Amino acid sequence: MPGWLLRHRIAIEPYLGDTAYGPSFGPQVVDVPALVDESPRMVRGADGREVLATATVIAAPDLHCPPGSRITLPDGRTTTALTVAHHTAPGLPVPANTEVSCE
Repeated sequence: MPGWLLRHRIAIEPYLGDTAYGPSFGPQVVDVPALVDESPRMVRGADGREVLATATVIAAPDLHCPPGSRITLPDGRTTTALTVAHHTAPGLPVPANTEVSCE
């Protein structure tokens, strides 16, 4: 994805897993270039249920954001990554990117 298309900046706390004290997150990565679309849409979560995603984040193809990660959107709202899809098309003239659907 060309950097000039990623007009927003987000922060990500990567989900590391559950502990005896609840979910564990890695160090926050700030100023991540992204394109944020806050249009609601239905997505299928990791557990198979259909859930309403309130935002979609499109970022560089090397984005590290496992499902369950905390994301701070440009407006300051904190949300959780529901699904993560890496889009690539080797050999084709289309941009590769990572798409994150957020709770």
